[in-house]
Amino acid sequence: MAATKAGPAATDAEQRLVKQWREILAVHASTQCELDRELHQHGLGASDFEVLDVLATGLAEDGDDAFRVQEIACHVHLSQSALSRLIGRLEKDGLVERGMCNEDRRGVRVCLTDKGRTVHAEARPVQRAVLARMLPGAGA
Repeated sequence: MAATKAGPAATDAEQRLVKQWREILAVHASTQCELDRELHQHGLGASDFEVLDVLATGLAEDGDDAFRVQEIACHVHLSQSALSRLIGRLEKDGLVERGMCNEDRRGVRVCLTDKGRTVHAEARPVQRAVLARMLPGAGA
């Protein structure tokens, strides 16, 4: 294969790999945009909903309904600072409460409020419908 100014020519396997990666990115971007659009009616963005969903659908490592911020970070793909700002907004909107960890005074625990549970329950069918519509093979 001939080399170009940009470097060696890509193999067929490499081209397929890059094409597959770009398709994944396109599905993610279009799904994220659709989630943001549909969840807006509930006052949420896609990342807001993800945090509420983690809090609503799981039990923290210690079996409590409050999660350490680090536990939430394992489930949502945001930087620590972006997650902290998002949790601050959710707290300001009355959807979550933050408190200190009893076992580690440096840690912060987050839990849903009653309002947060209600908003999550109302938004959940919308989010799930978008995922079913946007993700290939989701209905299979």
